Amino acid sequence: MIYGTGIDLTELARIQAMLTAGLKLPEKVLTANELAVFNQYGQKRQVEFLAGRFSAKEAYSKAFGTGIGAQVGFHDVEILDNAAGRPEIIRQPFDGPAWISISHTDQLVMTQVILERGN
Repeated sequence: MIYGTGIDLTELARIQAMLTAGLKLPEKVLTANELAVFNQYGQKRQVEFLAGRFSAKEAYSKAFGTGIGAQVGFHDVEILDNAAGRPEIIRQPFDGPAWISISHTDQLVMTQVILERGN
């Protein structure tokens, strides 16, 4: 049974502007494991990766029903790619399965998260 679903759309240019401005967005949004992956990429892929994780965590918090804040923070959710390259939610505050999809264009990243509760 679906507990919640959330979607988010993030502009890559907005994330790029924050990085260019010297804001500590990667450290704010990414867990240590995600940051290690981020640091392996070149600039363009870093923007895509960071925008994807930012958007996915926003979508997760919407599915959880709270938005980003006291109950769900950016570091409470960890998303890493599996061996096939598919993103998976590795750590989360919800006690059921969580499903994620991340899709990019040259300008946007769109994410969807579905939280599932057993019958």
